[in-house]
Amino acid sequence: MEIQVDRASSAPSQPARNRFDRLEWAGAFGDLGTLIPFVVAYISLLKLDPFGVLFAFGATMIACGIYYRTPFPVQPMKAIGVAATGQAIPILPVTPGAVYGAGLITGLVWFVLGVTGSARKVAQVITRPVALGIIMGLGLTFALEGIKLMAGGWVISAIGFSIALLLLTNRQIPAMFLLLLFGAVAAVVQNPALLEELAGMRIDLRLPTWALGSMSWSDLVVGALVLALPQIPLTLGNAVIAITEENNRLFPDRRVNENGVATSTGLMNLFGPLVGGVPMCHGAGGMAGHVRFGAHTGGATIILGSVLVLAAVFLSGSIETLFRIFPQPVLGVILFLTGIQLALGGTCDFKKVTKEDRFAHITTAALAMWNIGAAFVLGVALHHLMKRGVIKI
Repeated sequence: MEIQVDRASSAPSQPARNRFDRLEWAGAFGDLGTLIPFVVAYISLLKLDPFGVLFAFGATMIACGIYYRTPFPVQPMKAIGVAATGQAIPILPVTPGAVYGAGLITGLVWFVLGVTGSARKVAQVITRPVALGIIMGLGLTFALEGIKLMAGGWVISAIGFSIALLLLTNRQIPAMFLLLLFGAVAAVVQNPALLEELAGMRIDLRLPTWALGSMSWSDLVVGALVLALPQIPLTLGNAVIAITEENNRLFPDRRVNENGVATSTGLMNLFGPLVGGVPMCHGAGGMAGHVRFGAHTGGATIILGSVLVLAAVFLSGSIETLFRIFPQPVLGVILFLTGIQLALGGTCDFKKVTKEDRFAHITTAALAMWNIGAAFVLGVALHHLMKRGVIKI
């Protein structure tokens, strides 16, 4: 029996309202484990203007919270981020202009796929075991990355992890508040000079400016070929299919479909480069992080987006200092719990599916821990070939 993903979009009879209570505030910071490392890398390694990076993230988070009314995340595109900050091809050095070019090309691709309905047609090829396998693989990958960050300070990690576990379901004292407070104290204890640096931060008012003046045609070509194209399969698997499945599972009254998600991915990437932002996407792991720490409405992303916009406008000159109050072991705890939350959402009810479904699910999950694009292509091919009897297990 083949299990298909229900991708119908339906509007709720009574639209849920965004909330801004303590749980939404706590859940707002559940995606810092992926956001901060990439933002710091872009700013410190590629020398991107902190204002543009933070302002683009903040503005799009606010827009997504208002529109989707769920903790719909906005994250850095990971393949582009790794290639750009790692200078993957030395003979073609990646410049800020190339990053902006990658954003524009990515935005154009996903906007066209969304408005033409092509994104949903492609997604309909994906059977449910494969979709759940991608989600599980992503979750386990996040958990492993969290462990790597936690390994940098096991004492801090153990205390932070204990705080999170003891308070995960506490509605009076959300876990994230104490976890971040503990992280800040630990950062100051490890580096007392940080307190003096924080006290020396100054307010520096900034407003959005046109950022594409530094982009050349060669930047656009490098951005398209080196950065944007390798990202497309990852975005399809994680930021279109997986986030749609995750949102509709968690919030059936606020459903989305692949065309809408692709369109919003396109719009925010067409906007971001204009103000100096980096390529962005909707990641299923981000939603898992927000939900794991208490968020249930778009209020969480509006809160985080507002914090980032305010930081961009008033503190963009001190961002690297400000982010140092979040120690890597604490970010690792957040990322680990986010990964476990996501992996749980990608589990398959083995009692109700065939052996072929189980095999496709587990194989896709394993491949997704290596490469989302490969998991997407090979998982779909394997499942369809098994259903047709070409491959027997």
